[in-house]
Amino acid sequence: MSENKCLLQVENLNVYYGSIHAIKGVSFQVNEGEIVTLIGANGAGKSTTLNTIAGLMKPKTGTVTFEGKVISGMTANRIVPLGMALCPEGRRIFQHMTVRENLEMGAYSRPKSEIEDSIAQVFERFPRLKERRRQIAGTLSGGEQQMLAMSRALMSKPKLMMLDEPSMGLAPILVDQIFDIIKELHASGTTILLVEQNARKALQIADRAYVLETGNITLSGTGTALASSEDVKKAYLGG
Repeated sequence: MSENKCLLQVENLNVYYGSIHAIKGVSFQVNEGEIVTLIGANGAGKSTTLNTIAGLMKPKTGTVTFEGKVISGMTANRIVPLGMALCPEGRRIFQHMTVRENLEMGAYSRPKSEIEDSIAQVFERFPRLKERRRQIAGTLSGGEQQMLAMSRALMSKPKLMMLDEPSMGLAPILVDQIFDIIKELHASGTTILLVEQNARKALQIADRAYVLETGNITLSGTGTALASSEDVKKAYLGG
């Protein structure tokens, strides 16, 4: 995979919340066609990293480059049309809108003529959402809401999909389903940057992984190598 071209390059990223230095000189890259995962404890800075890449937060210093174009400092609504989508932590679906309306919102940057086809593709992949297309999104189960959040992100036809804690709060059987969906998306050509509390599951599917601790990257390697690292086992895998 590493011969593939670099899709996302993050260099020396520093992000602050007021006087708190949340992200400290973080650098990593995601190559086209990879699944790359960031693992770490709560509060390590994983979500902050994704939100900064997506344009929801501004870095104090450092650069984010996507397909050779510097995007750090650009707003989220300018980044999405370039081919990047974030499926945020906590799903953040539009609770009072229908399933279909949520999907339409995900396609705001696309030509209207393409939206019906994309919705049809989503419904083919997620028959459950098709059954519930007229249902108010806030009344869906947790697993269905996660499927909707991922589908809404897919509606922008991203080259890079960033998933922030997709399995959070879900029953084990649904966690398996969500990871199966991630593998399917990857197999169909979407590059994935995954932030996930379930480190064991994340490392099983990742080509490469980075460990984030209090805003610093402390370890990196293939998913397989990190899964067998004694330090990672002790800290994140209950080993």
